[in-house]
Amino acid sequence: WGVRAPGGRAFPTAASGSPEVTLTSERYGVRRLPFSPVSDSDVAFFESVMPGRVITNPEELKPFNVDWLKSVRGCSKLMLKPQTTAEVSQVLRYCYERNLAVNPQGGNTGLVGGSVPVFDEIILSTALMNRIISFDKVSGILVCQAGCILEKLNEYLEEQGFIMPLDLGAKGSCHIGGNVATNAGGLRLLRYGSLRGTVLGLEVVLADGSALDCLASLRKDNTGYDLKQLFIGSEGTLGVITAVSILCPQKPKAVNLAFLGCQSFAKVLETFTTCRAMLGEILSAYEFMDEKCMELVERHLKLSSPVAGSPFYVLIETSGSSSTHDEEKLNKFLEQTMTSGLVSDGTVATDTKKIKASTWFICISLLHQMLWSLRERITEALTHDGCVYKYDISLPVGKLYDLVTDMRARLGRSAKNVVGYGHLGDGNLHLNITADSYSHALLDAIEPFVYEWTARYSGSISAEHGLGFKKKQFIQYSKPNEAVFLMQRFKAMLDPKGILNPYKTLPSVL
Repeated sequence: WGVRAPGGRAFPTAASGSPEVTLTSERYGVRRLPFSPVSDSDVAFFESVMPGRVITNPEELKPFNVDWLKSVRGCSKLMLKPQTTAEVSQVLRYCYERNLAVNPQGGNTGLVGGSVPVFDEIILSTALMNRIISFDKVSGILVCQAGCILEKLNEYLEEQGFIMPLDLGAKGSCHIGGNVATNAGGLRLLRYGSLRGTVLGLEVVLADGSALDCLASLRKDNTGYDLKQLFIGSEGTLGVITAVSILCPQKPKAVNLAFLGCQSFAKVLETFTTCRAMLGEILSAYEFMDEKCMELVERHLKLSSPVAGSPFYVLIETSGSSSTHDEEKLNKFLEQTMTSGLVSDGTVATDTKKIKASTWFICISLLHQMLWSLRERITEALTHDGCVYKYDISLPVGKLYDLVTDMRARLGRSAKNVVGYGHLGDGNLHLNITADSYSHALLDAIEPFVYEWTARYSGSISAEHGLGFKKKQFIQYSKPNEAVFLMQRFKAMLDPKGILNPYKTLPSVL
């Protein structure tokens, strides 16, 4: 964004070295709203609040002005790095009075343009708000600041015999506050549910600087409206999350992985049905990917799949308290799926320390990590394939792959690759389309077709990535007008000047 054109429209600028080009303003009609520009006196005030933590150097600001995909770019001239809720409160109170727009930013790993400025909004980074406040080993409740990195939290909890209920490919960079603000889904949702269920309380600073302390550590609290739910998934448009209270499960004593090949998507679905029936309470993940995904991972990242020659692949994880019990159930499941012809080939990694005679079990210490890498690094592999058009869709499980098939037929040779993968156990498809370079014509062929197709089957146009900037104008494909109007009323009530993450999540005109 950030390049002003006649008439006040903002035209996108491609990130240096990136094959991607940002979406045009003509498609979205983006205009800079009448926020105040940042002045020298503003910078001086922020320096007085947080000395040494006010960034104005253009070179230092560059990585925070562009998203992880290098597909959208802002031109913020100022980044603030508070350490406490009190500092966030002071900053927002001042910005509210001065009518300065603010872009809250966590690890900047979002995929829909929600975490970077569109114009010159002040970047409010939670990077230094990374303190663990408390952890109760009896209840499993963790309280921490919003800037804690997900992987660091998981490492801390593992030492206590617990884990985070959330796992993402971006766990080494993403912040828990950003996870909550986007209601991130991830790899453990099948087992532990969404953040709307595991987050027990939040501390949030509102647009006018007032702090809302709903940082409860109770599993049950039925007193009035559940206000935290307003901020979970609000993408920083209603308030800035500064602290989180979250319920964490105990670390499983036995974790097993199965990487399987299936000859059709119908067999992927039937394998899932069999999996749920036979593995029951120990099933923690059921991920699928097509052969094109595997080709890209092997070609661009030089990873090697232990299973080859299948149109579809399935990664199954079990988590339980008894390795003997879990392996017995897994063995029976594998025997059933192989005998019935649902699965054509497979490899299994178990917690067993000795090598088993069965060809299913390969006891290599890094096999767990290798198998998960095949799934988690698909997004990374796609970025090496050219310009990526990414879609995060929820659909009835039976229709999940039909969208990929229909999109391939629709685009033909105008696309380089059309691939599908995702959290089949959650009904979540990641549809990705690659091309050598950005093309308006290709984007027009994809959108709004992809959203119309999804709406036809009562799906959601965003399963877990949110709407951000890229998808906000398409919300009507998943929500009725009455719901969007109500959301806009909440926004107007909590942020009447519209200073918090403007141009994101909600359409400017419905």
